[in-house]
Order: sequence, then structure tokens, then C-alpha cells
Amino acid sequence: MTITAESIPGYKAGTWTIDPTHSTVGFSVRHLVISKVKGTFEKFDATFVTGESPLDTKVTATAQVTSINTNEENRDGHLRTNDFFDAETYPTISFVSTGVKAKDADAGEFVVTGDLTIKGVTKAVDFDLEFGGFATDPYGNYKLAASVVGTINREDFGLTWNAALESGGVLVGEKVTITIDLQAALQA
Repeated sequence: MTITAESIPGYKAGTWTIDPTHSTVGFSVRHLVISKVKGTFEKFDATFVTGESPLDTKVTATAQVTSINTNEENRDGHLRTNDFFDAETYPTISFVSTGVKAKDADAGEFVVTGDLTIKGVTKAVDFDLEFGGFATDPYGNYKLAASVVGTINREDFGLTWNAALESGGVLVGEKVTITIDLQAALQA
């Protein structure tokens, strides 16, 4: 299937801004080798510019490091220090897309490639995107929705702090799964 504006029902070219009240930016990482800790960034922003071709879509996004929330205040404080994110020196995490390609267009599945910057280190990453569709909310706002998932190695971004466990292994896993559920509104 060739991806065109006409092949996606409701598609509109334009600039879209994220609706933070209907969006989440989350992550999970192995803890104690046996479980996962999940968290979110409570403050974030994103803009999408959809072109005449859906594959020309551009995304820019940021998350405020100080807004990290794992439901444990002491851990959140530690994550903000130089052991992890160094929020004072590097207050934001950013993503700028460099390309979009169809994975299974019939199922609304795409891959978004871009540059992710954490703690001053920029790496190319791929995120799987599942397109949810378009709808008009009760207030007349035209919206798009999508879910995005990707996995990174935190050590690639200078997040190397860890502690060895007596039982073997380490306290914090290397792989971090990033999960974003979003709605964005078309700007007039």
C-alpha cells in the first residue's frame, strides 16, 4: 500500500500541538533484576507538522527532567542528580524526528526515527508508532492520537550509575522502555 494523505481517513496537513491532559510520557526499567519500576514525566511538550505526505511528518518533543515521577520521592530526587539525569545541568530530554516509514500501514503501524538527547548525549533511535486515528472533540478541536514505544540503553546516554547486588546482577537494568500515549490538536 502506498501511503498518501488520501489513504488515511481524516488526514490533514498542518501543525499539531500535544494535549497534555490526554497524553502520557512514561518509561519502565528493570529493578533488582526481577521486576520493573515505572515512571512518567509530568511536564512535556510536542509539536507535529504533518506534510502533504504522511511520511513527511516532523516531530519535536521535550520532557522536563525535574518532572520525573516514579511514585517514590527519594528515588525521584536521586534520578534528578548527576548520578542519573543531572537535571540542573540538563533540564530537558529532547527528540527531533528525522524520518517516518511505514511498518504495516494497513494496521496503522509506522516507525519514527529521530535524534534523542539525554544528559547532553544525542543518539539516533527508532520508535514504533501505532496510529490511533482522527476525531473532533466536543469543543470542536480536531485531534490525532497515537501510541509510541521504543527501547533504549540508558548507558548510551551517560546514565551509568548502578549498584551490584549480593544475589548477583545489578540494581538497575540497562534497557529502558519508553511508552508515549498521545493526543494532539490541529492548530488553526
